[in-house]
Amino acid sequence: MSSLLLKGQRAMFRFLGTARLVVVGGAISYRALFNWTTPPMFIGTLLVGPLLQVFFFVFLGRELGVADDRFHLVGNAVLAASASCVYGGTMAVANERRYGTLGAVLLSPRHRVPLWVGRALPYVLNGLFVSAFVLAAASLVLGLPVPARALPGLALVLLVAAGACSAFGLALGALGLRFRDVFLVSNVASSGLLLLTGAAVPRETLPQWMRAAGELLPLTHAADAARGLTAGTGLDRALLGAELAVGAGWALVAVALLALFERGSRRRATLDTM
Repeated sequence: MSSLLLKGQRAMFRFLGTARLVVVGGAISYRALFNWTTPPMFIGTLLVGPLLQVFFFVFLGRELGVADDRFHLVGNAVLAASASCVYGGTMAVANERRYGTLGAVLLSPRHRVPLWVGRALPYVLNGLFVSAFVLAAASLVLGLPVPARALPGLALVLLVAAGACSAFGLALGALGLRFRDVFLVSNVASSGLLLLTGAAVPRETLPQWMRAAGELLPLTHAADAARGLTAGTGLDRALLGAELAVGAGWALVAVALLALFERGSRRRATLDTM
């Protein structure tokens, strides 16, 4: 009995230590590496910019007769999470190298999965807040009604979308362990999300290979699920499950790349000292 109690206590201590690493470590890293250090920069970069993008595509769609207001408004509101999640996930790794703190992180004896998950978690919450703000503000200005019963489902979809997008950004950030200018990759990736996910461009108008590529990217399925919710058709669990699967896939890619590049860095460091 006492041995079982002791094992339970040890498991609880390990769990609390891991939770502290994820929450506290992630919060400290976010405060240290987040480049938008003033409220005007935060508001202008993460809130005003995506909101203006929504208005641009809504009025462009009206002028060209491409889709309707709901398509562009909801799609671009979901896409707004990429402003913080893709670049934030990238910064979570690349800026550690840029500011010279990566060595201390890699020397840590803690397990790598909670270490990197903690660094991505603040950007998940950031992306959720940005998407929710853009959707609410744009709906209010443009007069798009959102059913009250759809709000819990929308919150869940936006949370899953932000998580998948942050995992995607973390996978891109892993390249920062090998390449110097990883933000060039992030810029290209953000443009790819704009084009391939169907958030701003109807996917049925794209070539087949582009539609296939979009199936593997975050936000694609979340945008369709969010459109259905705002239209009052309810939550499509298949789309939500697909978004979860895409996010899990990119999380595995991120962990694998981080482990691979870390081992490569240690191997090269060992050879340099010989």
